[in-house]
Amino acid sequence: MDASFYLSPFLIAFFLSIACIVLVQIIFWRIRPKEARHGARHDHKRGILRFGGAALVISFLVTLFLNSHLVLTTSWWGVISISMLILIVGLLDDMKEISWKSQLMAQMLAGAVAFAFGIRILSLTNPFGEAIFFDAGWMLGVSFIVTVAWIIVVMNAVNWADGIDGLCGGIAFIGFSTVFLLSLRPEVNQPPVAIFSLALAGASLGFLLFNFYPARIFAGTSGSWFLGFMLAVLALFSGTKIATAVLVLALPLLDAVWVVFDRLRSGVSIFAADTRHLHHRLRGIGWSSLSITLFLYGITIIIAAIALHADALEKLMTLAGLIVLTGIFFFWIERQSK
Repeated sequence: MDASFYLSPFLIAFFLSIACIVLVQIIFWRIRPKEARHGARHDHKRGILRFGGAALVISFLVTLFLNSHLVLTTSWWGVISISMLILIVGLLDDMKEISWKSQLMAQMLAGAVAFAFGIRILSLTNPFGEAIFFDAGWMLGVSFIVTVAWIIVVMNAVNWADGIDGLCGGIAFIGFSTVFLLSLRPEVNQPPVAIFSLALAGASLGFLLFNFYPARIFAGTSGSWFLGFMLAVLALFSGTKIATAVLVLALPLLDAVWVVFDRLRSGVSIFAADTRHLHHRLRGIGWSSLSITLFLYGITIIIAAIALHADALEKLMTLAGLIVLTGIFFFWIERQSK
């Protein structure tokens, strides 16, 4: 494939994302002071738009339909349908917060529809090369549960990262770029996944121009859910490379685990919006928003590079090391906060 084959969807999505964000800002300018809600996770003053998700979804979908090289299979039509569902439900939450039960039901529906369209985990390989298959009989039920759980976890982890300038969009951009490089490897060789990944990377980068510090727009529920959903399903399309995706998203995922544990320990709902996340804690001990974002970018890029060149056992060892180091880092932050 020549460079234009892959460069075209990236550039189209990038410029469409910019154009859509400008249009979104014009459309929602009048309602911003009143109806656009302010999330408890965000450390900004009221008034910053949460509708970046509309630009992300629209620029991505338009790029797909403009690409003559793509043949949209049943699974890809499932992705498109779920993207529209996420956009609608997410925008409703961005306008006026809906209950966590309704949000969870919407996420479960997204996972179930994805499974119905053939987007599912059919096998998992352990570090020693043995595989567990979920492709027949009652094991399909296991596949359904694992697939839906995977999609929900990633959607929420990315959503919770949308609390500080540039973090959600930047991590998504790194993740999609990693999936693109992974899809080009000879043992994977999936040009359609590469095109999808670059379209998403381009849309994310265009959004990031407005979301990076100081942010003028947030991804909102629609955007963060969409980015999380796409990261989750692209990991399934890329030869079920769950381990690579887990490593790339290690910081948001470990942060989510830490926050859930902390909320349970404090006796509050695990779905409560608050300022317990890693980026909030770093702000609490004096780090600036820009330094936090760049620090987490750097760690994510290093982990992604390792993930692309590691075998299964090395990925497991890397993940184990990350869990230990992240745990130590979290405890250090808590001590600094006292």
